[in-house]
Parts: sequence; C-alpha cells; structure tokens
Amino acid sequence: LDTPNHYTLVLIIQRNKLKHYVFLFPGRILCHLEPCGAAEVNQAVEAAKKAFINWSKLSGMERGRVMIEAAHLIEGKREEIAEMEVVNNGKSITEARLDVDSARLCIEYYAGLASTLAGQHVQLPGGSFAYTCREPLGVCAGIGAWNYPFQIAAWKSAPALACGNSMVFKPSPVTPVTAAMLAEIYAKAGAPEGLFNVVQGGQETGSLLCQHPDVAKVSFTGSVPTGRKIMEMASKGVKPVTLELGGKSPLLIFKDSDLENAVKGALMANFLSQGQVCSNGTRVFVQRDIFPEFVSEVVKRTQAIEIGDPLLESTRMGALVSRSHLHKVLGFVEQAKKEGATVLCGGEPFVPSHPKLRGGFYMTPCVLGDCRDEMTCVKEEIFGPVMSVLSFETEEEVLRRANDTTMGLAAGVFTRDVRRAHRVVEQLKAGSCFINNYNITPVEVPFGGFKTSGIGRENGQVTLEYYTQLKTVYVEMGDVESLF
Repeated sequence: LDTPNHYTLVLIIQRNKLKHYVFLFPGRILCHLEPCGAAEVNQAVEAAKKAFINWSKLSGMERGRVMIEAAHLIEGKREEIAEMEVVNNGKSITEARLDVDSARLCIEYYAGLASTLAGQHVQLPGGSFAYTCREPLGVCAGIGAWNYPFQIAAWKSAPALACGNSMVFKPSPVTPVTAAMLAEIYAKAGAPEGLFNVVQGGQETGSLLCQHPDVAKVSFTGSVPTGRKIMEMASKGVKPVTLELGGKSPLLIFKDSDLENAVKGALMANFLSQGQVCSNGTRVFVQRDIFPEFVSEVVKRTQAIEIGDPLLESTRMGALVSRSHLHKVLGFVEQAKKEGATVLCGGEPFVPSHPKLRGGFYMTPCVLGDCRDEMTCVKEEIFGPVMSVLSFETEEEVLRRANDTTMGLAAGVFTRDVRRAHRVVEQLKAGSCFINNYNITPVEVPFGGFKTSGIGRENGQVTLEYYTQLKTVYVEMGDVESLF
C-alpha cells in the first residue's frame, strides 16, 4: 500500500498456492486477478453443493456457533480489514471501520436468528393437522457492488448461511479483495470447505453464476439495468431473486426542522463514501422559508470537508473508485451547468498536495443550485458527491415532486411536527424511509426499495423468508374419504 504512510505485502492463498501481491495506491495497479470461466464457476458451485449437504443438516444453534466465531475473527481483524477496504475502494478509514462493524454485527445478528427458524401448526377436523416448515434453498449466488465490498458480502452471506444454505459470491471486479478475506474468515471459523466460495470476474462470470442450473437463488446489489438482466437470466430457471438496485432518493426539509440536524442529515445523505451510495438523498427539497439559510450552511460545511489520504484519521472524503467513474461524475456536473444549474461549490477534480496521492481519482464535493425537476442531475443517479438542492412551497407539492421518479429506494423527511412526519412518510413511495436522520442502516431493520429500486430485502428478520422455501405437510389421522 504505497501511500505517504504505509506499504504492505498481501499474501493470498488460492487453491493451496501462496500468491504475493504488492498493493499500490493511488491510481496504480492493486493486483491482477484472472476472471473465472465456466470451469471455475462449476468448481465453485460443486464445492458449495457438497458443503450444503452437511451444513443444512446442522441445527440452527450449531450453524450459529460457527457464525459467531466468524464475527469474533472479524472483530480481531477490524483494522486489517478496514485498511484493505480503503485500498480496495478509496473510502476513508473512518467509514471503512464502520463498514467492517456492520458486517460483523450482521453475522452476529443472523447467528442469533439461525435457531429461530420455525413453522406453523394448523389443527384440522377429525384430529388431522397440517404443519409448515422453512427449508434452505441450496446454493445461493451473491453478486456484490464496489461501494461496500466487505459489508455487502456479509449482508448477503449471513442470512443465507444462517438458513442452512451455501453461497458462491462474486465481488465487483473493481473491488475484488476483501470478499476473499471474508471467505478465509468463514473457513477459519469452522465453516465446511466450499460453504462460502468467492469467484472473481465481470459480467461473463456473473452470467455463468446466474444461469447455473445448480444455483437456487440470486442476490444482487448494483445498477437497475444490470438488475433487469439478472432478473431475466434467473427467470429462465424460475429462480427467486433479491435485487438491491439504484435510487434517486428525495430528502424533504420543512421550515420547522431543526436546521442544524437538517444540514447534517443532508451531508450524510450525499457525501458518505464519496457519494457512491445507492440510497443517497441527492434530491434535497427545502421549504422556501428556510432555503437561503439552509443552502448557505450546507455550502459552508461542504467546502470544509477534508479530502485526501483516506488512511488518515482526519480525512472525511477519499478517492472515487476509478478514473472512468470520476470522469462520469464530473460529466454530470458539466451537464448540469449546461442545463442551467449553478455550481454553489465543488464539482472539480481535486489534486492532493502530497505527490504520492496526485494520481488518485479525487473531486471536490459539489452542491448544485437553481435546479429544476426536469434536469438530468435531478432525474438520473449520479453516484458521486453531487447534491441537487431544490425549493418547495407546500407539503402536497413536494410529495408529488418527490414521488416523480421510477426509482424508490429511500426517502427522508426533517420536521419537528410528528404528525406531519408520519403523514409524509406514509405517502412517500420508497422502501427505506428516514425521519430526522438519513442513511442509518442497523442490521436489525430491513433495507430495500420500491419500484425499479429492487425486490426483496436485506437485513432484518424478514430476510430469512428470502433464503428459505416453505413446505406444507398435511397429516391425516383418520380414514381416506374417497370419491371413487
């Protein structure tokens, strides 16, 4: 890791061969990975099938013990994993630590739920009865995104393993490293060989995984267009899918809001992970009465965000994930200017002062004013540190505008009026809503979207239903009454 402060040599064991990779940063090659083809995908799925046989026969308590041990190992490796996630993704070390904590908590949570899987008993006439039971699906495929590589791998694997499934996981080819670390952790915790397999690669590898006849379910996090393709591929095998897709989420700030909290909420809704968060509230609607004051404070605090070496404790914004993505985000800013938006701050390439960081993919966080609902920056997901600020007059008006999108992942409202808060949230067409905060994702709470933002949920108890299938058993206690 060639930053001003660190370098490290990473040792990865792959098929019993020790491979050495020197990770360089920023704007340099991290490592070379060969994409998995049909043979490797088949090998991974076959290993997962074998692991499933014994794993699915364990009690929930037994599976939970292995998962708890994995959580303990993650806790002990917190700093190591977080530093590697910084190199993997570019986010600040502060955020990377929180991601590792979320992964650990998710595994702990589902370890506790593993023993709670239960069915229903239904008493029927004549002493007959029926019962239901939840059974694992088999080999599940997980396909991760590059914005939360380690966390997503845990969010997908934890409920799958708790329910008795095995998983073959494909991380994004942009951020391939930390999912492999999670696989090592599960193995050290006592998981059977092949229970959690990692295959590396891009679109072709993902397609092979989705269409594999022995894969029973696909869980994907990523863009709406890719989600549609995965749903189409899975439909050919009538496989269930969980899709956590993109968003263009609204954040509604009413004039009676606590302004300090509303400003902090807007920053959290836009600039976490360099703005590369699917649930971000990038359409910030502010009631006209407080609009000037709100915008002034948001701009001031946005300009104060410290950008630079993501391994430094003081850094609050690291580098975007790749050169091509940086150019894409900057292109959205230029398009906004052409359409009449005003750049109130930021929106430019940033070159850190330290010479070793100058190849990094940095930009200054951006606030856009004079935005209109029909502008590209307001309608399309930018996936970068770009906030669009719009004014509104009435509750009815802002609800209509907030819901005017094909996506529905998240939404937020800031107000001191409790009745208004619940009234507004009831009418927002989004799967994950926040009142007087934003981008809070405790693992006990389901997360997912409406409309084109996805199907199914991650986290919470309900996710157990997405990794199991329901069996109904009828038990006759009398004689058969035949019509023949």
